[in-house]
Amino acid sequence: MYKIAVMGDYDSIYGFATLGLDTFPVDNLDYGVALLKRLAEDDYAVIYMTEALASDLNKEIDRYREVMKPAIILIPGISGNTGAGIAGVKKSVEQAVGSDILFNEE
Repeated sequence: MYKIAVMGDYDSIYGFATLGLDTFPVDNLDYGVALLKRLAEDDYAVIYMTEALASDLNKEIDRYREVMKPAIILIPGISGNTGAGIAGVKKSVEQAVGSDILFNEE
């Protein structure tokens, strides 16, 4: 059975534990890189990651963009929404469908 993980600063992710998700507070970049690799090799099918952490781990995240597992989904943290998560969804939909069907401003 696959699992779901949440990575980011403690204050942004601790609430997800009440939903039964595995939370992994990350307070430094080296730990974040090692943790992402470990979770990807384990049975985690979905990894939610705060946008702030993802901005530091872009190079590592790119390694998982073309594979089925894990799906890395960006979420806003307590510091606010940077728009990176919705931009990622928009890009994925454009690649899958061939056009912008979500935010088409006609």
